[in-house]
Formats: sequence, C-alpha cells, structure tokens
Amino acid sequence: MKKFWVKIIPYNKNLVTTALESGADAVLIPSGCTKKVKELGLIATIAGDGDLKLGGDVIEIVINSKEDEERAAKLNRDKFLIIQTGNWKVIPLENLVAQRRGLIALVKNAQEAKLALGILEKGVDGILMDTRDVNEIKRTSRIIKEGMEKLILCRAKIINIRQVGMGDRVCIDTCTNMKIGQGMLIGNTSSGMFLVHSESVENPYVASRPFRVNAGGVHAFTRIPDGKTKYLSDLKSGDGILIVDHKDNTQVGIVGRIKVEKRPMILIEGVPAESGSIEKHPISLVMQNAETIRLTKPGGKPISIVKLKPGDEVLGYEEER
Repeated sequence: MKKFWVKIIPYNKNLVTTALESGADAVLIPSGCTKKVKELGLIATIAGDGDLKLGGDVIEIVINSKEDEERAAKLNRDKFLIIQTGNWKVIPLENLVAQRRGLIALVKNAQEAKLALGILEKGVDGILMDTRDVNEIKRTSRIIKEGMEKLILCRAKIINIRQVGMGDRVCIDTCTNMKIGQGMLIGNTSSGMFLVHSESVENPYVASRPFRVNAGGVHAFTRIPDGKTKYLSDLKSGDGILIVDHKDNTQVGIVGRIKVEKRPMILIEGVPAESGSIEKHPISLVMQNAETIRLTKPGGKPISIVKLKPGDEVLGYEEER
C-alpha cells in the first residue's frame, strides 16, 4: 500500500487532527513535538525524537540536477528517501522509480500527488504532503485510498458448473461498504480470477452484508494492493485487500475479520470469451454453493451462482502466470 505522510512544520494541532482523520500513516513534525501528537491519536511520527529518525530511517534530498539524482539513486536502499524536486517534476522521479524503492515524493497538492503516484505505472512508494490546507490533505487521502491500480477485466464464458462436496470456505469482512458492481477478484490460480460480487444485494431471506465478500475455498487466491496476490487462508485483520468494480476501478479496503466455515462447495469453470481455450486460459473457483453468492455480469449486475449456466458471461481477470 502507498504511504501517506503529512509534513506539519511548524507544529499545528488542527493539521495533525486532519491527518489522523484522513488515515495518514505518519506526520513529519519538529523535534520535541512527538508527545503532543501521541496525545491526539496513534500515528507514526518522523522527527529527531520520533518513531522514524530523520537522517537515520528517513533521508531528505532535493533534486536540482542530474548529479543530485545520481546521488539519490546510490543512497541506502533500506531507508525511506524523501524526494523534493525543482522545476523538473516528472523526469527525476521516473528515473529513480526505475532504479529503487522506498521513494516518498514531497508534494504541495492533490494534483501533484496523483502525478507522482502514477509515474511509470508503478508510482512512488508514498506521498509527503506539505500544505496548510486541510482540504488538500483530505483530497490526497481520497486519491491514495481509491488506489492508482487500474485492472482490465475480461468477459469470461462459463463452461462448467458442478458440485464437489464439503469444504472450508472464507468470508472476507472488510471495513468498507461496497456497492452494486463491486467485489473482489478470486480464483483457484493467480493467473485467472472471477469478480466475486459483494453481499450488497437485498433479498427477502438474509440481511445484506455490503462489507462482505463470500470469497471461496481457503486455497484460493485474491488480489491485494501493489499488484500482489495472497491465499485466502493467509488473510488476517488489518491486511489490505483490493476492491474492484465492473468498470475496472480499484480501491484499497481493510480486512476486518475472516470467517472460515465448512460448507457445501461448487466448482465454477470458465474461459476468457475471446480465447475459447480452457487449457490455455482457465478461470476457475471453488465457492460455497448458496443462492446469496454471486459473480458479476458485464455492466455490473450480480448473478447468483445457482442461476449460472454454461454459456453465460461474467467478469473475470487474467494475467501472465
């Protein structure tokens, strides 16, 4: 997940409170102010007396020339590097993103933050916001939370559905209420996944749980932030999870809890509609066999897995193994 830091020098209680409420990971403050910050809430502090030491864990550097850029690339790669650029905003960051990680870009507003987070499609590892405007802090927080990752979903044609017996399935309860058309990418393999719809659909039998995705068997993979995958069995409270919608947009959610229970399971197999080859491009998932579990149709409409039939098209995702 991208880091969100806020520079508050000189110290300002209102800005610290805004940073806390906006979900900032850390604040950069003057030495001697760490205790004041900790009295307001739990957040990392970066200062001479903070959790992260300036000059120790965190290095600041101003890039005004090619020589500055080359020096930055050679600095300790185990430390965070706060980069402040001059008139050239993009090229120095592009060059550094290609060479090292741990880069934190110092920016003045949300527009600059969005630019830095999208460089070379990977972006810097975090943002240090330097502003006295509380609204800029809030706008930047929204950009980071919504995520910069853009996934291209595909149409997946269902080719086989069959019951497979009892198994341990995982429900992912998040700290986010999802909407119609939103869910998570889940699959038996990391190279092919279905967009499993959230339990945000109203029905007469069971209360909706818009914060939940009934994901599938404990063995399955899901997408998490920064282009990575994880076994459902490895997820735990506080982890980041990628929430995806039918328009390819993503946002980062936080796992609140994981529910593992033994349930009757069903195997769903499909293939990207354009490829037509299950051997070369399989998309499959073992899920709980129940009416309230849904995949997502093109256009965002949820469809219950018990109503699926061969030939139906749903949204999926494929990538190189």
